[in-house]
Amino acid sequence: MSGHSKWHNIQGRKNAQDAKRGKIFQKLAHDLYVAAKAGGADPEMNSSLRLVVEKAKAANMPKDNIQRALDKASGAGGAKFEEVTYEGYGTAGVAVLVEASTDNINRTVSTVRNSFKHFGGSLGTSGSVAFQFDRKGYLVIDREEFPDLDEDTILEAALEAGAEDVQTSDEAFEIYTEPADFQTVEAALTDAGYTFADSEVTMIPQNPMAIDGEDREKLDKLVDELEENEDVLAVYTTAE
Repeated sequence: MSGHSKWHNIQGRKNAQDAKRGKIFQKLAHDLYVAAKAGGADPEMNSSLRLVVEKAKAANMPKDNIQRALDKASGAGGAKFEEVTYEGYGTAGVAVLVEASTDNINRTVSTVRNSFKHFGGSLGTSGSVAFQFDRKGYLVIDREEFPDLDEDTILEAALEAGAEDVQTSDEAFEIYTEPADFQTVEAALTDAGYTFADSEVTMIPQNPMAIDGEDREKLDKLVDELEENEDVLAVYTTAE
């Protein structure tokens, strides 16, 4: 893995996102959906899902929102949802990946395309930007919560649990796994007494690029509009 800190970027947007409760619920809905798709929609039989459900309840996410995410993943309720990924470019050539789950492909692609157009971007073809990302399991241990935890200890614990890499910064330990190993690593470290500031299967940009000024503003507005789309599960970019 590169030396780039995903957690630093997350913290950079955290205050703005926390001001919007809907964004918190959108992130939790995504995590619920992914966990349920990977290991089943029964929290009693799926430890990763159980952890996300606990997070959702702690955030006062309405029960209906939690159940809707689980129904999407399991196909309950009769509606048939299809997973789709859209690829495109925002301002300054930043690559953008949009993961969605929809019961109406035409509606979703139209709204996603319009979002790109609104902020100077363009929707691309399948495969046009996906090669610029790696799918990884990602877990963060906040060093403020574990002030006595040293790098060697967490490195040994994470690698023994099956992790691929650990990056250390002043703020956090960032643990990366192969997607197939994510639940195993998460469960092993949870059993060892660790808690996570963030945990998900996500897309990591291979070569993050710095943008600022008007380009940064347009990209942030594009991401915000995409994330407000009820069909969208997650948005990833190659911007720092």
